[in-house]
Amino acid sequence: MSINRYKHIKRYNDIVKIFIKHGFGTLLDQLGILKYLNIKKKTTDREDKEKQLSIGERLRLTLEELGPTFIKLGQIMSTRSDMIPQSIIIELEKLHDSAPPFPFEDAKACIEYELGEKLEDIFTEFNKEPLGVASIGQVHLAKLKDGHEVVVKVQRPRIEKKIEEDMNILKDLAWFIDTRTKYGKLYEFRTMVKEFQSTLRAELDYRIEGENTEIFKENLSRNKQIVVPSVFWDYTTREILTLEYMKGISLSKIEEVDGEYIDRETIAKTISKSIFEQILKDGFYHGDPHPGNIKILPDNRVVLLDFGMVGKLKEDRKKQFLKILLGVAFRNSRLIVEAFMGLNVINKRSDMKKLQREIDNLIDEYVELPLNEIKLAEIFNEIFDLALKYKIKMPKEFTMLVKTLATVEGVVERLSPELNMLEIAQPIARKLMLNVFSPRTIKKDITDAIFDYGDIIKDIPDFILNFLRKMEDDDYVWSFRLRGASEILKRFDKITNKISFSIALLSLSIIMAGLIIGFGMAARVGSQAYIFNLSILKLGLIAAVLMYLWLIFSIFKTGRF
Repeated sequence: MSINRYKHIKRYNDIVKIFIKHGFGTLLDQLGILKYLNIKKKTTDREDKEKQLSIGERLRLTLEELGPTFIKLGQIMSTRSDMIPQSIIIELEKLHDSAPPFPFEDAKACIEYELGEKLEDIFTEFNKEPLGVASIGQVHLAKLKDGHEVVVKVQRPRIEKKIEEDMNILKDLAWFIDTRTKYGKLYEFRTMVKEFQSTLRAELDYRIEGENTEIFKENLSRNKQIVVPSVFWDYTTREILTLEYMKGISLSKIEEVDGEYIDRETIAKTISKSIFEQILKDGFYHGDPHPGNIKILPDNRVVLLDFGMVGKLKEDRKKQFLKILLGVAFRNSRLIVEAFMGLNVINKRSDMKKLQREIDNLIDEYVELPLNEIKLAEIFNEIFDLALKYKIKMPKEFTMLVKTLATVEGVVERLSPELNMLEIAQPIARKLMLNVFSPRTIKKDITDAIFDYGDIIKDIPDFILNFLRKMEDDDYVWSFRLRGASEILKRFDKITNKISFSIALLSLSIIMAGLIIGFGMAARVGSQAYIFNLSILKLGLIAAVLMYLWLIFSIFKTGRF
């Protein structure tokens, strides 16, 4: 695959020029993209002024100017605290409020095309001014013929075509960076772009968001303090989503009505408990619970909105995250390391003791802090940074999860600064951990294991029969390989050489002693026998020294001493 410059040349040039305008020309030059596209980097006064801003601010401005695809990319990037510095994430989070509205005529045309009727034949009232605007669509207040007040979410005109073009460019860029630069080996940009495309395609189909809304409505029905709007399926399509209108005040505007009917602490506890139950019980949680997606009703009930971005955790992931949470809550580093092992993401088990000690040290730093100063998401990020140091790559589900916790912590801090999410999490996590070891859960695990091992047992006769048939072949060879055998042999050689060296020294000593004693006893000084024995002694000494030197040279030549 190569960069398709000709099919998307205009858009390509727009993207590159906007990045250069906001001070990223040098980066593009270093990556080799400017040279590949035959674009010369020209520094302007505007670019020099932009460089006075932080990298996060410049990146946010760039993505805003590039449009919906890149705004959504920035929103998803803001969930990757495992890769992106916090200073940049803070700026990217501002992209939630940055999308411009599109004309009412475009919204009307989309509704009439999708629903096959005139707008006035469907609604008795339809507010032309949008209630809210997002990167992919905008929301209008309306009233159906049967009197129900609803909000109608309408997709931006031709958004899918624009996104498809941008995705092709991003895929091409990812290919270029992965295959032509050193950064590709570190980050696998093609994989990231593929995941982004999958997420974006799901958000472009409002029917999926409608299904998510109904799942949340059912899951959260046990909590009477949480409200989720109903979906009007007769007025919902791929590009139109019609939901029950929920009155109340947006959490982003809570200061405007503060003190009238708002119990901040109650609301903060309701939101915190709900998000932990979504994660740990359901394994299906709101992926973007920022204040704009939360409303407060007069009786302090909480309305959750916008289920376009959701997080999912399988049963085994839930168990391991629960262990990590308990490890943090009760300062037990062993539980955290066990969770890493359970995730099957560890390459070197030999370093686990050292990792455990470092996690202990990290947790000890937070012990002295007051409870209201402990940030749960911050602890998780530091633990995951330690894991990365030990070549442990955390599952991507956990990065979004920690981002969600960080968002909720921000909401809780805004509502009730004295409240701590860790304190709220402890009883929920403890109760759920007991459920993990309940007779019902153990029975289910055993039943699942029986089915798994049953398949293995069923295959054993065929395996043995195939094995015996292979043994009958004349050319069948048994092959064994001892792990670490070469290292064992090296050590054995060293030991053998040291023994040989010692024996040689001992032999030389014995020979020399024998010669000297024999020489002393054999003849008088000056006699013919004395001269003969002296000659023999010299020859023996020279021969022994030469043999000794040869042995030393041979041993050191092997490098195994």
